[in-house]
Amino acid sequence: MKHEGRDVIIIRGSIDDKSDRFEKIEVELSKETTIEAEIEVSTASNFSRLDGLIVFTNKSFGNLHLAKTFKRKIGDSPVVIMQNGLNVEQPFIDNDYSQIYRCVLFTTSQLLSSTKLKFKPVSVSPIGVVRGNPENLEVVVQQLNSHHFEFKAEQNILPIVWTKAIVNSVFNSVCPLLETDNGIFHRNPTALQIAKRVIAECIGVAESIGIFLDADKITDSLLLISKSSDGQLISTYQDIRNKRKTEIDTLNFSIARIANEFEKEDLVKETKLLGELTKLKADLTRQ
Repeated sequence: MKHEGRDVIIIRGSIDDKSDRFEKIEVELSKETTIEAEIEVSTASNFSRLDGLIVFTNKSFGNLHLAKTFKRKIGDSPVVIMQNGLNVEQPFIDNDYSQIYRCVLFTTSQLLSSTKLKFKPVSVSPIGVVRGNPENLEVVVQQLNSHHFEFKAEQNILPIVWTKAIVNSVFNSVCPLLETDNGIFHRNPTALQIAKRVIAECIGVAESIGIFLDADKITDSLLLISKSSDGQLISTYQDIRNKRKTEIDTLNFSIARIANEFEKEDLVKETKLLGELTKLKADLTRQ
């Protein structure tokens, strides 16, 4: 967005020390193409009020804290939750935000340094309304859309949220446990069979809340991401390697909790086990 001439400020959510500076951020789009821009980086205490479009791109486990922190500063401004996982928008609903939009990301990225990352879109990322006026959705999409990072309006976002959450439950557990990159599923038939079993389990949970998904389409989506990001590391594996907290709670564990609510916990044994092993691996690296 900044590269295309729009005003952008990054507000750090994990640190609030009133620091304010400009950083040159580089995005590697391919081996031949890298874009860069000077971005203002600040913290919450520097703002009494935030106007314009607010986009939350933090790790989902920080949503409860940030939803409370920014409620008075944001007021009625539109908020886009740009995260993967299930129920990540709930803290913003609970804190009575008036305009909430949910984005499902179809991109892959990997940090190369503190100010440089490798970024690759898989397909256009949809945005839908969680709360607010549907007529404003197109305006939100237009404000975010750029040549290298494209978005589209989606009237029925929930099935897409579930589809991507299922796909991410596979990537963010299997890849870290195997200590391998995203391409494993299109390269290795055994890994793909594990993925298909997890997909089947999760589809059964989705049906419990009235969301009916196609296993073949989800598998196709998984393979598309696997092929397009061959060689890249999934975010949870990156977090584990850097001894950071992971987002597995809003993926495998969130699906398992919903299954438990409908007394179908036996339906997701493999999905839950993969999540538990991933969490254990992450916890052990942080000790």
